[in-house]
Amino acid sequence: MDREKVISVKNLTKNYGSFEAVKGISFDVYKGEVFGLLGPNGAGKSTTLEIIETLRKKSGGEVWVDGYNIDQDADKIKKVIGVQLQTSGFYPGLNLTELIELFSGLYNQPVDAKELLQLVNLVDKSRSKYKELSGGQKQRFSIATTLINKPRIIFLDEPTTGLDPQARRNLWDLIRDIRSKGTTVIITTHYMDEAEILCDRVAIIDQGRIIALKSPDQLIDELVASGFERPKEVKQANLEDVFIHLTGHTLRSE
Repeated sequence: MDREKVISVKNLTKNYGSFEAVKGISFDVYKGEVFGLLGPNGAGKSTTLEIIETLRKKSGGEVWVDGYNIDQDADKIKKVIGVQLQTSGFYPGLNLTELIELFSGLYNQPVDAKELLQLVNLVDKSRSKYKELSGGQKQRFSIATTLINKPRIIFLDEPTTGLDPQARRNLWDLIRDIRSKGTTVIITTHYMDEAEILCDRVAIIDQGRIIALKSPDQLIDELVASGFERPKEVKQANLEDVFIHLTGHTLRSE
């Protein structure tokens, strides 16, 4: 039985003058998976995401999102996706309930603010101003706003950058919870452990091309089968595990 494709990218290109930022990449994303786009800075992953999100024009190729063609149905695509906003997207002086009501009005979509804040463990901060939140709380609230229009697909661009280990793992739990409800998640990250834990499949992009596209386990197994060995013995835990074990995994004022 074929899985349902919610994103299909074929021979996508993006040029800036003579510079080719994206060089004919193709991939599919399936319903209900966490799909990772990985690559060094300047590899083309953010450009690719912005094209799929209808925020940037492509130079060539085809993109389909939830059955809609990006050239003809950009407005329909915007209604079925959620895009994580950066800090500049929020009025710092409004409290969280007011911000949700504002975005609810912009989307013309009725939303229960308390229910949405409950999902991201921020009910106790409902009357707090955005500028008063910690880094982890801001990231969780940012993800909450991507869910206001009940999207089928959400895009998270480096959602845990700058967070401490507790806040990072709490965000992982949130992403898993969103995915468990049937939402497809597209994520970019520079943390390989994050991609390994969260993603069903990853596409590794370098210099505008996809150089690998498989599950993290498959990519790791292939590397090991090639004869690769780590120069240092792999332990059963790492320092982050020690930190979480000692300080606890409960939600605090992150």
